[in-house]
Amino acid sequence: MTIFFYKVQDPYGCFSNFSLHSIDLQGQTWPTSEHYYQAQKYQGTPHQALCDKIRQASTPEAAAALGRNPLYTEQADWDVIKPEIMYAAVRTKFLTHPTIQAELLSTGDELIVENSPLDPYWGCGADGKGQNQLGKILMQVRQEIRQLIQTGAISV
Repeated sequence: MTIFFYKVQDPYGCFSNFSLHSIDLQGQTWPTSEHYYQAQKYQGTPHQALCDKIRQASTPEAAAALGRNPLYTEQADWDVIKPEIMYAAVRTKFLTHPTIQAELLSTGDELIVENSPLDPYWGCGADGKGQNQLGKILMQVRQEIRQLIQTGAISV
């Protein structure tokens, strides 16, 4: 059975980058993985000051709105590095919070799909044929956590 997620309040909502699970990366605490991801667009750009503003945004929705503002120019190689940025955020999130780590592991070997009708890159898109890159990262992190548990590097 495929695991679909999208909204935070729905089943598997903790898989969303908007879930209220903080992460510590780059020497700072980010309220959500969405805050971290959106801010990284502007590292090393003339708009770098926006990074801290995004980190301090009151909600993940506000962070996303700031990060998606077309008035600001993101890193030139953003499309190349964004999967690495998302992977770091998602991996950190699920290694940091045991409750959601257990929920991720509870999905077994099922396919995980971000059921976003708006995003054919991170999700499945309106037609269900999107790339589902976020789902793929979640499945990769799930497998890595299993390996860490098997080797005793982390415990459950």
